[in-house]
Amino acid sequence: MAFHRFKALETVLSRTPVNVTLPSNKVSEFFGENVFGIDAMREYLSEEAFNSVMSAIEHGSRIDRKMADQVAASMKAWASSKGATHYTHWFQPLTGTTAEKHDAFFEPTEGGRAVERFGGSQLVQQESDASSFPNGGIRNTFEARGYTAWDPTSPAFVIGKTLCIPTIFVSYTGEALDFKTPLLKTLNILDKAAVDVCQYFDKNVTKVNVTLGWEQEYFLVDEALYNSRPDLAMTGRTLFGHSPAKGQQLEDHYFGSIPERATAFMRDFEMESLKLGIPIKTRHNEVAPNQFECAPVFEECNLAVDHNQLLMDVMEKIARRHNFCVLFHEKPFASVNGSGKHNNWSMSTNTGKNLLSPGKTPKTNLQFLTFFINTVKAVHDNADLLRASIASANNDHRLGANEAPPAIMSVFLGTQLSSVLDELETKVKSGKMSPDEKTALKLGIGKIPDILLDNTDRNRTSPFAFTGNKFEFRAVGSSANCAGPMIVLNAIVADQLIQFKKDVDALISENVDKDEAIFQILRKYIVASKKIRFEGNGYGEEWVKEAAKRGLSNIKTTPLALAAFISKQTMNLFERHNILSEREQHARYDIYLETYTKKIQIESRVIADLAMSQIIPTAIKYQSSLIENVKGLKEIMGASDFKKAGQIQLGMISEISEHINTIKTKVDEMTEGRKKANAITDVKKQAVDYCEKVKCYFDVIRYHVDKLELLIDDESWPLPKYRELLFTK
Repeated sequence: MAFHRFKALETVLSRTPVNVTLPSNKVSEFFGENVFGIDAMREYLSEEAFNSVMSAIEHGSRIDRKMADQVAASMKAWASSKGATHYTHWFQPLTGTTAEKHDAFFEPTEGGRAVERFGGSQLVQQESDASSFPNGGIRNTFEARGYTAWDPTSPAFVIGKTLCIPTIFVSYTGEALDFKTPLLKTLNILDKAAVDVCQYFDKNVTKVNVTLGWEQEYFLVDEALYNSRPDLAMTGRTLFGHSPAKGQQLEDHYFGSIPERATAFMRDFEMESLKLGIPIKTRHNEVAPNQFECAPVFEECNLAVDHNQLLMDVMEKIARRHNFCVLFHEKPFASVNGSGKHNNWSMSTNTGKNLLSPGKTPKTNLQFLTFFINTVKAVHDNADLLRASIASANNDHRLGANEAPPAIMSVFLGTQLSSVLDELETKVKSGKMSPDEKTALKLGIGKIPDILLDNTDRNRTSPFAFTGNKFEFRAVGSSANCAGPMIVLNAIVADQLIQFKKDVDALISENVDKDEAIFQILRKYIVASKKIRFEGNGYGEEWVKEAAKRGLSNIKTTPLALAAFISKQTMNLFERHNILSEREQHARYDIYLETYTKKIQIESRVIADLAMSQIIPTAIKYQSSLIENVKGLKEIMGASDFKKAGQIQLGMISEISEHINTIKTKVDEMTEGRKKANAITDVKKQAVDYCEKVKCYFDVIRYHVDKLELLIDDESWPLPKYRELLFTK
């Protein structure tokens, strides 16, 4: 066994689980203790300052500078009581991760002394380097200034000895350079649009919040083995590796007993998460070996997004304490399931009503159907944009791989709920309904809660499925920022609700009864969006053919999918609601393309480096030992006896030569393709070239490397194998 592999495995075998002692058996006693939440604000803020912050949270009102000074002083006092010495504006640039710059509370004073100070100006705004983060050409290198600005709707928190303040991130000229800025805009737009529609049914509704419950899948790999795999360390996934004899085919890992070492890690990161106010509740084994999932209780969307980003940071830090590495890549291992991040999305009112949950009366169920059907219509009309929102180099490996929803956007409703829509379509004619038809329709609508009670099945193959009281966007990748798909989903549903109100009001102005006007428009939407509904197996080839007949898009690669971001339809949508300007949207399109290109470029270089510096030298060395063996056999046996006895060794030598030659040839061709792609200046053409003329070599090279892994003796192979990576205890 190669020396570094031996040392890595020796380290794994010597691991002992880290024992974690919770501060209390009752989570309620320490939940949110490191968050400057409502309880902490009540304790540290004056009544005036507290009311000002709550008004900003609930109504979006501004906090003036005087009040900001009060809040900052109180926040510093609270953070200092937690041991904090520094503060940072915590934001989410378009890198897909989080960013922070720490500043100390102290300021020098006269006489060589210092005072600890944190004022409203430091709380509300901080300057950052806008040119060093992805900006799509909005900022030149010599135009570095950008700003982070406090988001009071997401509470500050303390990690270690640092006060972290969630913020937006914009350029000096005001363009959004992050995920939070457009997310907050879409939440406000959807709030207003949903409230306007709710007024048809309940005048008491004055506020609608978007709720999000994410499910985070991930792999755990021993840190020593991880560090022995340059491909994992550099790209987040294994670029080589033959599947083990036993993978996930016995289906014995899913919901199985969680290994002790993994449980210790989970308890540790859950404790830290709970202290940070992240309501993490669920944990279990996922389908693949060493794959797991965690999930929180539903939260308001902006806070849920922040908590997911924070959780991933916490998990990576805690994993190192347990000598693990967490893999959030969508497809870190070939031939076993990849990881997703299901986004469970809904809307709730200030009256406590979930708008995607039916009620006990025809009126509340008509409200449910209104929001339900409008969401389906929004997905139908913007399917390509929704596909673009989950596009990435990582997710391309996962989508449609018989383990995740396909790249075809469709909506699963369930057989019985589909029947309700079909009945609504049939009974509501283009003209006025008779009293009997109205009664029959309302009686049918009134049965919806009973129907959903029995309709508990879930379609795991659907990218966008209704699951009883929410829509589950299953196609989101595990490493993605939830804000990306949520920005799109919020925007398209808000736009659709605004159009719905216009359509209904137009009929009402023609003296059509309100309920009948609603029914007529809903029927129109049901008919218009019917082709997006699919109840069958999304993994099957039959669906690909059926989707093509329906005219649904099947965009399989990221460079092509991203084009929806700059379509005329999308540009109009985002500009119409002041979510992103045309300049901002083009910048994001360029950033996403550049990110794709860079990831494929890095993977290509790592493949070439590993193949040329480790795989081929190892193969040649082993081949040389076989040649020496053949020479020895020939000397001992003589030519006639050797002719029969030496065929196996000669065959192996020949087979190894073929694989070496193919690997070398394809690596050279890939490198040449990369050089040509690097010379392209157009970002889209370059991304497409990397996709079609560089990435196409990955699987070919991998095939021959993986064949060599089976031929070369285990002791000589330079990389930890799947059976070692996936079955670490």
